[in-house]
Amino acid sequence: MLKKLFKQKEVNTDLMAPLTGKAIPLDQVPDQVFSQKMMGDGVAIEPTDKQVVSPIDGEVADVFKTKHAISLKTDGGAEILVHMGLETVELDGKGFDIQVENGQKVKKGDPLATFDLNTVAAEGYKTVTPIILLNGEDFAMSNVASEQDVEFGKDILFHIEKK
Repeated sequence: MLKKLFKQKEVNTDLMAPLTGKAIPLDQVPDQVFSQKMMGDGVAIEPTDKQVVSPIDGEVADVFKTKHAISLKTDGGAEILVHMGLETVELDGKGFDIQVENGQKVKKGDPLATFDLNTVAAEGYKTVTPIILLNGEDFAMSNVASEQDVEFGKDILFHIEKK
């Protein structure tokens, strides 16, 4: 009975695809910040659909005021960044419709945002979306999806384990 009361949070988890499209290795992203893993390791998706969903069970840590990125924290403490497009901070929210707020609890597959691929591309920006494990010093990634089609809320991008 006491074990149930003081149940430890699940630390290891599978990170689901937050978008539908093609998973590509981070080193193929045409932006040095991501390809050189300056923000952390991860994978990117070349999206084919505008819907962005939560890849984890956890909490919305930060919705960037320019609406181009959302950071999340798993119940076990892993921090994830979903960065919609490249250099899209310069769009100042144009093409993005955020459906969550800071501190909101989310489950895998819950809607986070819509990302107007046509608007972003028409403005001259790439829609490739990096999904980054921000605190890789504390967590490890394994079974990373690469060079394959993924469907949001259905396919696993990678597994996260506490180091």
